[in-house]
Amino acid sequence: MIEIKGLKVNFGEQEVLRGIDWFITPRSRIGLVGDNGAGKTTLLRVLAGEADCDGLIAMPKGHRVGYLPQDLVEVKDMPLLDYLRERAGLTELSAELAGCEQRMSAAGESDAELRRLLAEHDRLQRLFEAKGGFSFDVEAKQVLKGLGFAPERDAERRTSEFSGGWKMRIALAALLLSHSDILLLDEPTNHLDTESMEWLEAWLRDYRGTIIAVSHDRRFLDKMVTSVAELANGEIHLYSCGYGKFLTEREERRARLEAEWEQQKEKIDEIQRFVERFRYKATKAKQVQSRIKQLEKMEITELEGPSKSVSFRFPESPRSGREVIKAEGLEKRYGDHTVFRDVSFVIERGERVALVGANGAGKSTLMRLLDRIEEPTAGRASLGLNVKKAYFSQESARNLDYSHTIWQEVNNCGSKLLEGEKRNLLGAFLFSGDEIHKPVSVLSGGEKSRLGLLKMLLSESNLLILDEPTNHLDYGTKELFQKALLQYGGTVLIVSHDRAFLDDLVGRVLEIRDGAIYDYPGNYSWFIEKRSERELLARTAKAGAARKPAGEAAAEKETPRPDVRTKEQKRAEAEERNRLYRAKKSFVERLESCEREIAEGEGRKEEINGLLCSQEVLADSSRIQRLMIELKEREEKLKELYQEWEELSVKIEEIK
Repeated sequence: MIEIKGLKVNFGEQEVLRGIDWFITPRSRIGLVGDNGAGKTTLLRVLAGEADCDGLIAMPKGHRVGYLPQDLVEVKDMPLLDYLRERAGLTELSAELAGCEQRMSAAGESDAELRRLLAEHDRLQRLFEAKGGFSFDVEAKQVLKGLGFAPERDAERRTSEFSGGWKMRIALAALLLSHSDILLLDEPTNHLDTESMEWLEAWLRDYRGTIIAVSHDRRFLDKMVTSVAELANGEIHLYSCGYGKFLTEREERRARLEAEWEQQKEKIDEIQRFVERFRYKATKAKQVQSRIKQLEKMEITELEGPSKSVSFRFPESPRSGREVIKAEGLEKRYGDHTVFRDVSFVIERGERVALVGANGAGKSTLMRLLDRIEEPTAGRASLGLNVKKAYFSQESARNLDYSHTIWQEVNNCGSKLLEGEKRNLLGAFLFSGDEIHKPVSVLSGGEKSRLGLLKMLLSESNLLILDEPTNHLDYGTKELFQKALLQYGGTVLIVSHDRAFLDDLVGRVLEIRDGAIYDYPGNYSWFIEKRSERELLARTAKAGAARKPAGEAAAEKETPRPDVRTKEQKRAEAEERNRLYRAKKSFVERLESCEREIAEGEGRKEEINGLLCSQEVLADSSRIQRLMIELKEREEKLKELYQEWEELSVKIEEIK
């Protein structure tokens, strides 16, 4: 339970949050929405204790709050698994437990000192267990796998070896493993691929605490939230419904406000006309004063109206050659690591193409090769005749100079527009008045994205290469940007994890997977459907080949069959499902047995810890020694059981 009363936040003379009252019940699933700059991130930082405010915020004593910022985070340079242990508070606890055990060994038979150390050891062990210490490595590797890491390879890699997007995933993994009671998530899906998003959605559905999430991913909000809190004009409006119904109810609420405002305006006009007419008539003085007081006491309905929004379209694109991008046998290696090899494709004039794949598959690498930021290890990437490209990077520092102001960035981008025209365009992108002299470095993620898009708009182009352009855009701006891209006369190559955004925009999908590229002529939903069909056929064919004699399998390989599902293939699929079921069943049975042994071992360990705190046992030093030996043996056995449990869990996970 969180109780907020009279919460106010000011930035200089600007009132960001004004007198917010909010009561948040336990296990709520809340989507925090609002325009860019409405104060969503500020409110999350206040709740996380990272920003000052006026007013009251009351939480239950001992509740732990976990906060994921939307901006890139730096993580301490150390092995990944060690970093996660440290963030969960286990490294320090382990050291304290080890120190306590050493002091117990050296304490001799002094009853008072031994009792104190045993009590301290019991307290630390309970805390270690409450933080999930005994099963932490197992859980950590499952979370890392869900977020796209290769746990066996990445667990010992140093955090400094990971890119910015992967560091955000590390921060997310640390948050999920923190066992917080309240999760504050600011754009948690920004750096995730589709598979990791789906895993995160499943994890959050099973989470037992409170979630407050800011996201511009409509599908994420549709799946995750049961209520919506909208920030507008520094105030909060609550909707006890999912995100889809919220959109409808918000429009209905705004329509009611407009009707109230119209009625109130008529009443105010009527009162003002009466006051003006009879202000100087002595016989009407009392009525005039009465109406003036009525006006002063009246609570004026404040219209939210439609949100301020960006309105823009790209300028006319000069005509390019038919072939806009051509990749021939592209290969990229970093040391011994090959990102992809033998990548070839052609993108023609007017196409809108999505480039997709798991994080680390090489999407951003390929984009950098096409933009000539990097050179390929082998092969060639070329642009066609009269191609003028504009590149948008997911790292805002590549799009903008943080040492400049907003005006300097726009004024120095080489546009032929007059100063007044540039100022008008800045106003359309919600940068007006003195705001245009703000340093780029203090802008929010959404404001940096808008400014980067504005710079791209000011450049003459017929090819847009876009790397996650919608990450920090609010829903309204994203929708308008999509419309502008649909009207764009040039060619578009885009990397995005926003499923709804891509679905209505692109007509072709290129997927990078396992170092190769796959071409799907269709929109994003069509790509998902066809990819699933192809994977099923591949698994079926592999299973059928494994059961046939080598000569027969070789003959089939030499004479490929049409890619259709015959009765034999359907039968093979059924046999494969049965085989997988039997294999999985044996692992599940052993896993359940393992869990029972773990429960028994943990129970006995708890019993021993209780005995070591009893007066009767403390009076018998030989019994203390026997119990300490048994406790040590139990802990070693539990360690083996947890290791076996982890291996079984991985095997079961691998059997799909």
